[in-house]
This record gives sequence, structure tokens and C-alpha cells, in this order.
Amino acid sequence: MKKKLEELNLTDNFLFGSMVERKGTGEEFVRALLEVIFGRKFGEIRIVPQKVYSGADTDLHGVRLDVYVETEPDGDEDGPPKASVYDVEPEQNDSKAAVQGLPMRTRFYRAKIDAASLGSGEDYRCLKRVTVVMIVTFDPFGSDRMVYTIRNMCQEEPGLSYEDGARTLFLYTKGKRGRTRKNLRELLHYMEDTTEENAVNPTLKRIHKTVEQVRHDKEVSLGYMKIFEREEMLREEGRDAEKVNTERERLRADVAEQKADAAEQKADAAEQKADAAERRAKEAEAENAALMQKLSDAMEKMQELSQEVAQLRQQVKPA
Repeated sequence: MKKKLEELNLTDNFLFGSMVERKGTGEEFVRALLEVIFGRKFGEIRIVPQKVYSGADTDLHGVRLDVYVETEPDGDEDGPPKASVYDVEPEQNDSKAAVQGLPMRTRFYRAKIDAASLGSGEDYRCLKRVTVVMIVTFDPFGSDRMVYTIRNMCQEEPGLSYEDGARTLFLYTKGKRGRTRKNLRELLHYMEDTTEENAVNPTLKRIHKTVEQVRHDKEVSLGYMKIFEREEMLREEGRDAEKVNTERERLRADVAEQKADAAEQKADAAEQKADAAERRAKEAEAENAALMQKLSDAMEKMQELSQEVAQLRQQVKPA
């Protein structure tokens, strides 16, 4: 059953997206998230809600990022200044396929961001640092950690510095293991269960004030209703398509059953013909045996007659 707008949590895509898109407070909300997640202040940031990267062709996969955040380029002793990009995604789909696909999904997100962030002829060292943040309500790796930080590394030399600017954070809202900051634990708990009681610090209280404004915004409510109606329409279309598919499958099954019956009848007829042929062969064999026996008997009689004739001839010889 679909939740009411007032029941949505920040781990629900619609409420999260509405908070990010809200004029005047969207940037403040995203900044608060980043500062709690990374434990530091952020300078000027540029936010793009629902940023879309289309596929290179119509048959190639595109991607839509829930919130794309880009910082100003900063200095780097080893190269030119470079910007940082943060993609923040709440995720509640804990199906086996979705969980198994998370590493490939975040890899694909980074690849799409990378491909669009380096101009022709630019130095590779200008490539933006990309961090994908997945806020999940399930344990993606089964270790009960609140924070999983994923980086590329050299397998043979784990201590080797290999900084390619790519990082993924999986933040499990119910994780227990690992040393995490109190305000991060409070944020994740609040995002999963977005109630006034869970807004336990000043940052969360400010966020919750905006959440309540969004929940009671008429335009947001209308947008939520439209999405609900569209989902209902898609579900109805799906049910109709399922009925058509079911009828099609039933017809296919009937045809297959008829073909099977016809094949069985042909097999029965062939078996009957084979039985008849076998009977005829046995009868012919019996007739042949009888004829052979008669022939043998006739030959014996002829031999006996020949002997009798010879005896008679012997008897009638003149003295």
C-alpha cells in the first residue's frame, strides 16, 4: 500500500527529492547532509537535483542522479586545481538482484560523471574527484557496519598510495559496528524514521522544520498525487498486459496440447501398424514353415515311392 505524503521518510525518493528541489532551503539541506556525513565544512557548492546523463545512443543505458553536488576547484600540490562531485542516493530496494548490483551501479554512476567532466584536450589530472554516497536501509555487505568506504587499491601492495579520486560510501542506517560520529548516527536514524522525536539535535531540528513544510505543501502534494496516479495507471496497464499475456499463454498451451494429442494419436496409429505388420510377419513365417514341412513330407513320400518302384522293377526282371 502506498504511503501518505505525511508518512514518507527521507529515505523515500520522493520526499528526499522534494527537499533537494525546494527553493531557498534545498542547498541548506544538502550542505547539512554533506557536512554531517564527511565531518567538515563545505564552501560554495552547486546543486543539480535529478541530474540526468543520457545514454550515448538510444539503446544504451542512461542514469538519473538523485542529487548531484559539485564544489569549487581547490588547490593540489601534485597537479592543477580540481573540483569534487558528490552524488547522494537514498536506496530502500533490498531485493537480491538490487543488492548484488549495487557495486556495478555505483561504478556506472561514476563512469557517467567522469565521461562528462573532462573536456577535450584537458589534462587527466583535472578529472573531478567523484564520491557516490548510498544511504541504505539494509546491510549491503552483511557486516553490520554503519559506514562502508570503498576505494581502489593495489592488491599486491595494500599500503601503496593509489589516489584516482574515486570513492563510494555505503551508509547503513541501522549499522552497529565501527566507530562513527554521534551526529552521523543520529542523521541516519532520522532519515530512516523522519519524525519530530528523532530530530534530536539543532541540525536535525532545522531539517525537520523544512520536512514539515514540504509535507504540507500543496504543490508537492499535487506532484505526489500525480506520481501515484501514474503508478496506478502503469499498474493497471501491467494488469491488462498480464491478462493478455495469460490469455496468449493459455492459447499457446491449448495449441501445444492439441499438437501433443495429435502426435500421441499418430504414435498410437504407428504402433498399431507396427503390431499388424508384426502379426503378418509371424503369420507369413508360420505359413512358410507349414509349406516347408509339406514340401519335406512330399519329398519323403517321393523317396519312398522311388524305393518301391525300384523294388518292383527288381521283382519283374526276367529269369
